[in-house]
Amino acid sequence: MRKVALVGGLGLGGLALFVALLVVGVYSAAAGIVGGAGKNGGKLAKNAVPAAYEDLVQEWGNLCDELSPALLAAQLNQESGWNPSAQSHAAAQGIAQFIPGTWAVHGIDANGDGVADVWDPEDAIPSAATYNCSLASYVRDVPGDPVENMLAAYNAGPYAVIQYGGVPPYTETQNYVRIIRAAEESFAAPPEDQRRLAPSELAAGAVHFAQEQLGTPYLWGGNGTPEHDGRFDCSGLTKAAYEAVGIELPRVANDQWASGPHPERDELLPGDLVFFANDLTDSRSIHHVGIYVGGGYMIDAPYTGAEIRFDPIDSADYFGATRPTAG
Repeated sequence: MRKVALVGGLGLGGLALFVALLVVGVYSAAAGIVGGAGKNGGKLAKNAVPAAYEDLVQEWGNLCDELSPALLAAQLNQESGWNPSAQSHAAAQGIAQFIPGTWAVHGIDANGDGVADVWDPEDAIPSAATYNCSLASYVRDVPGDPVENMLAAYNAGPYAVIQYGGVPPYTETQNYVRIIRAAEESFAAPPEDQRRLAPSELAAGAVHFAQEQLGTPYLWGGNGTPEHDGRFDCSGLTKAAYEAVGIELPRVANDQWASGPHPERDELLPGDLVFFANDLTDSRSIHHVGIYVGGGYMIDAPYTGAEIRFDPIDSADYFGATRPTAG
C-alpha cells in the first residue's frame, strides 16, 4: 500500500510543471553519460535472484563459455518463475522444468545427499547448468549464435538445432530464446567501469503518458481499456506508459522488474520503473511499481479508492529500479 504524498506548497498543476521541467533538465544532463549496461562480467545484479538461489546461480552459471549467471537466471525465471514445485501440463518438473526422461539422464546429485532430486533446487539448478553446457557442446559446430543455439536445444532438443542449422522455426522455441536473451541483461551486474546506465530515449514519452492519467481512479486489474473505463492498476499503468512509446512490458510488477538493467538509487532518471517489495532480497515479492519522475517522486496507481497521483519513492519497502529497454 502506498502512502499519500504531501507536497508542501505545490498543487497538482505546479508539481506537474515541475516534473516536466525536471525531465528536460535531467535528460539534458544525462546526455553526457557514456555507455550502456555493458557486458555481463559474470556477476548477478543485486537482488535480481531470490536470495535462496543466488549462490547456486552465481557458481553454476559460469560453468561453460556459452553460459553466464545472468543467462541461467533468466532461463530459470522463464522456466518456473523460481518456483521449485512447478509442474507443467507436459510433466516438466521443478525449478528448471526437467521432463522425467531428461532428468533420468542429466539430473545430478549436486548437494551430495545421495539423491538426484528434481524438486530440490540444490540439484536442479546445477543440473540445468550442466545440461546447458552439454547441449552447447552438442551444437557447437552449428552456424549462428552459440548461446541462442544452446537455449534452443534446451527447449527443442539438440537434434532440431542441428537439423535446421540454428534455432529451429518453431514459434515456441523462437519466443523462448528471444525472451531469455532479452531478460538476460536485467539479471546481470555491469562491469565496475560501466556502472552508470545510459538514459532511455523513450522514457520521457512514458512519463508524459503517465502524467496524462493523473487523477484517474484506480482499478484492480485495470489496463486503461474502454471496458475498464480508462482506469489502471499499478502495473497496468506502467505497461501502458511504455507501450505508448513502443516498448512492450510484462503485465505484472514482479515480471516488469526483469525488463531492463537496474540503476542505483542515486542514478535514477525520469522514466525508470521503481519497485516495492515485501522481501527486499526477493524480486518475486514485489507488490507495487511506479514511474519515477525525478525529485524523489513517482507517478503511480496506488490502491482501490485512490487516484493516479504523485507519491514519494523513499519508503521502507523500496526494492530498486529498472530502466526498460526496447526488445
